[in-house]
Amino acid sequence: MSTVTQRVISEALSWVGTPYQHQASRKGAGTDCLGLLRGVWRHVYGAEPESVPAYTADWSEPQGREELLWAAERHLICKPTSDAAAGDVLLFRMRRGAVAKHLGLQVRAGQNAAFVHAYSGYGVTVSPLSEPWARRVVARFSFPG
Repeated sequence: MSTVTQRVISEALSWVGTPYQHQASRKGAGTDCLGLLRGVWRHVYGAEPESVPAYTADWSEPQGREELLWAAERHLICKPTSDAAAGDVLLFRMRRGAVAKHLGLQVRAGQNAAFVHAYSGYGVTVSPLSEPWARRVVARFSFPG
């Protein structure tokens, strides 16, 4: 496991218990799923690669634009969805036909696969990558380096 992967997993797990707060990205204070990824990125690389514009809870659904997917493609390394590894960024489509608008960081692969994500009503938590979650994964990425 690379040093980057170890840092990603360690940092993601250190956010567990942070309350959910839309558009926030402060460990211990509040975050949403994108804020969690942004916080992990800052820990691993320093400055974020681009500014994040304000976004609503419906996350570009009315326009049908894949903003989150496109941003991930700009800054992360795309990999096959079947090529699961700890440290991966998972992008989820919560409803068939909807844009991808939730993400998490895989912390365990294999039989006991799990991921860390910020989830409304739960905050940052570790969830099993169970079939209901796994079938919603539409893209998988690794961190550069």
